Amino acid sequence: MNNVLEHNGYVGKIEFSSDDNCFFGKILGINDLVSFEGSSVDEIKSAFSEAVDDYLEMCAENGKEPEKSYKGSFNVRIDPVLHRQAASFAALSNISLNQFVESAIADKVSHAH
Repeated sequence: MNNVLEHNGYVGKIEFSSDDNCFFGKILGINDLVSFEGSSVDEIKSAFSEAVDDYLEMCAENGKEPEKSYKGSFNVRIDPVLHRQAASFAALSNISLNQFVESAIADKVSHAH
């Protein structure tokens, strides 16, 4: 099941509320909290596209950068055995562990689309 929508390079994560009998979601990777909802698949898709377009328009009017900035570093917790295996693989490949992890993430992300 895919609960993600894309519009103009932006991603929205969708959920369903059985209590309210509607779909709802939020735009990911932006500097603000922007949510949207709809009672059908067509409505949620339309609401998402409209939310993205409205948000981008608001950012342009206010001279605000819409995308969340990322500093390029983050902590990852993994199984110690996997950590050892990754460090060994990196050393045998004459690259740093950071280079190995970056390469692995880049490979996974490029195959996801």
